[in-house]
Amino acid sequence: MGLERRGRADQGHAEANPEGEEPRESPGPGVKPFEIDKRLIYEAWEKVRANKGAPGVDAVSIGLFEERLKDNLYKLWNRMSSGSYFPGPVRGVEIPKDHGEGVRLLGVPNTGDRVAQTAAAMLLEGRLERIFHRDSYGYRPGRSAHDALAACRRRCWKQDWVLDLDVRAFFDSVPHSLLMEAVAHHTSERWVLLYISRWLVAPMKMPDGTIAAREKGTPQGSPISPILANLFMHYAFDTWMDREFPGIP
Repeated sequence: MGLERRGRADQGHAEANPEGEEPRESPGPGVKPFEIDKRLIYEAWEKVRANKGAPGVDAVSIGLFEERLKDNLYKLWNRMSSGSYFPGPVRGVEIPKDHGEGVRLLGVPNTGDRVAQTAAAMLLEGRLERIFHRDSYGYRPGRSAHDALAACRRRCWKQDWVLDLDVRAFFDSVPHSLLMEAVAHHTSERWVLLYISRWLVAPMKMPDGTIAAREKGTPQGSPISPILANLFMHYAFDTWMDREFPGIP
């Protein structure tokens, strides 16, 4: 997957590490290796609470998490800032597919992990929204399926054909190495790179109780997955289409 050359808006940080290793510097006593704004963590919590959702494998619901909110958010921020944060397994949940053909496997992270992922997604969203394709509509703020249909309707007056395709099992098969390369191209925030690399390989507790390791894919149902999917498809499809077939809208 070829990445376009772009100016880096966040120069001045330590060198990006797409492999997600621990920070190389040795901060002084009492200095945390990652600077993470506490307000970002709280705003992420507000989004998680608004979205509701079921608990993960630790059975901590939104309500239980909120009972000790100050303590839970501080512990999460402290661990993320120090580099000692490790996500728990995600809970695998099977739901019927839209057209009744089999089931779709979702991955439900623990509530605290959803807050952490949402914080990273919020940071990335501010940097990636401006580079995404004008005709990209999925999982994007202020855009909907109705907007996509309206664009199709306008073009039906100019073209008499439609390209309809689906990427089979995309969320289960996206390669981690290429995904991390794309993320590192757009941010040098080391904590974002480190924790995305950990979220990608967090094991999944399957509906039958077994634990499955993950070497590819990003769980559908995790807060970080939509923006990672859009970033990957920006290079794997949208940019490729613009380059190879510039005449196709």
